[in-house]
Amino acid sequence: MDTEPSVFSGCPVEVSLDVIGGKWKGVIVYHLLAGTQRFGQLQRLLPGISQRVLTKQLREMEAHGLIERTVHPVVPPHVDYALSPLGHELAPVIAALKHWGQTFLAQGGEPQRCDQAQWQTPN
Repeated sequence: MDTEPSVFSGCPVEVSLDVIGGKWKGVIVYHLLAGTQRFGQLQRLLPGISQRVLTKQLREMEAHGLIERTVHPVVPPHVDYALSPLGHELAPVIAALKHWGQTFLAQGGEPQRCDQAQWQTPN
């Protein structure tokens, strides 16, 4: 008998934060909003992340349908990551978080490292 509790409760906010929460997933979405990235490119954009953690985050995001992983049959292996249509729906959420962060920093909040992605805030 399976007694493992469900991963998600019925609360939409809890589900949302569980799917996109954590230190890296939102930042990964932010960079993928600029377009398709290879694993190595993502690693360079996120210098504080280990290969193991990036792999885990990408697998979780793929399992939740936020990103699409494309493996090209070449040597050495070439793997691309792109946002799925569901992942693209996070653009206004990421834009709101970016705006909130800018406001927080302007009010004297503690700055964190942030690369500038070539992504424009949606209207």
